[in-house]
Amino acid sequence: MLLSWSGGKDSAWALHLLKREPSVEVIGLLTTFNSEFDRVAMHAVRRELMEAQAAAAGLPLWAIQLPWPCSNDQYETCMRRALDRAMSEGIQTVAFGDLFLQDVRAYRETQMAKVGMTPIFPVWGLETSALAQEMIASGLKARLTCVDPRKLDKSFAGRDFDESLVRGLPPGADPCGENGEFHTFVYAGPMFNQDIPVDVGEVVERDGFIFADLLPRDAMVRTASVAPE
Repeated sequence: MLLSWSGGKDSAWALHLLKREPSVEVIGLLTTFNSEFDRVAMHAVRRELMEAQAAAAGLPLWAIQLPWPCSNDQYETCMRRALDRAMSEGIQTVAFGDLFLQDVRAYRETQMAKVGMTPIFPVWGLETSALAQEMIASGLKARLTCVDPRKLDKSFAGRDFDESLVRGLPPGADPCGENGEFHTFVYAGPMFNQDIPVDVGEVVERDGFIFADLLPRDAMVRTASVAPE
C-alpha cells in the first residue's frame, strides 16, 4: 500500500502502526508538492527534508507536483494520475493519517472509490489527548511548521511538539491539531531508522497563517561558515 504523507506526526504515527503489522507492506509515501516553491502543500516543508524523511523511513517518495495556485479540480486530476500509476503497479490501498474529521474521511473514500482503490485509516478514532502523550513518550519529535493564528498564538510556530507545548495549548485546541490549529514536521521517532537534524529559520506570515521555515542543520552550518565578518 501507499501512505498519504504530509511529513507530520499523524501520518508518521500511521506509518509506525502499519510497520508493526506483519501482514501489511507500505511501499511508498505519497506527497503533494507546490510546484512553484517545491514545498509540501500547507505544511510548506522543503522537498529536501521530505526526501530525508523518506530515506529515514526506508521508503521511496511518490511526489505529486501541484500547480500554483491550484484549484480542487486540478488537485484531483494530479492525484488521479498518481493513483492510476499505483493501480497499474498493482497497488490497491492507500492509508491516511486522519483522526476524526468525518467530512475529510468521506471525501477520501469518495475519491478512492472513483479509481477502485481502498482507503484505510490506521489512527482513526484514537483519543487525541492520549495519542499526543503516546507519541511524545515513544520518542517522536516534531516541530510546528504552520500555525493558524486565529486558534494559536504566533509564538507556537517553530516550537517542538512536546509535553510543554501540549500543556500550553489554549482551551478548546486539539492536542494533535486535528482542527487545523497547527501542522508539524517529524524529525525523529520509532518509524525512522535515523534522526533528521533541523533548525528553525525564518518565521513569516503568509495567506493568514504563520510558517516556520525548517532547514537541515548542515544548511545552517554552511550559511554560518560563509557569513561576512
